[in-house]
Amino acid sequence: MEQFEHIDVIAAKKLLDEQGALLADIRDEKSYLSGHAPGAMHLTNQTLIQLIEEHDPDAPVIVMCYHGISSQGAAQYLLTQGLEKVYSLDGGFEAWAKIYPVTGSD
Repeated sequence: MEQFEHIDVIAAKKLLDEQGALLADIRDEKSYLSGHAPGAMHLTNQTLIQLIEEHDPDAPVIVMCYHGISSQGAAQYLLTQGLEKVYSLDGGFEAWAKIYPVTGSD
């Protein structure tokens, strides 16, 4: 991919379940702790290096924000850092929470 792709929540859930994609939640800490998709990594400036260094660059990453806007810039940035399959979740956490359960801190 030269450009990130948009993905809806149904396709994202399928990618998570079938291909072991990583869901990276870029919302602020308070929002993340109050509720997030099960298994989502809280992607912050502090965890970014860990993601880039430890994540298989060929494995898909789905970036989630509040509404699907901020995740687009983050997704494009991850591509520039060597990750190959990066998606921005359309509708963000709000769309996810309407369909799938969320959890508090893991």
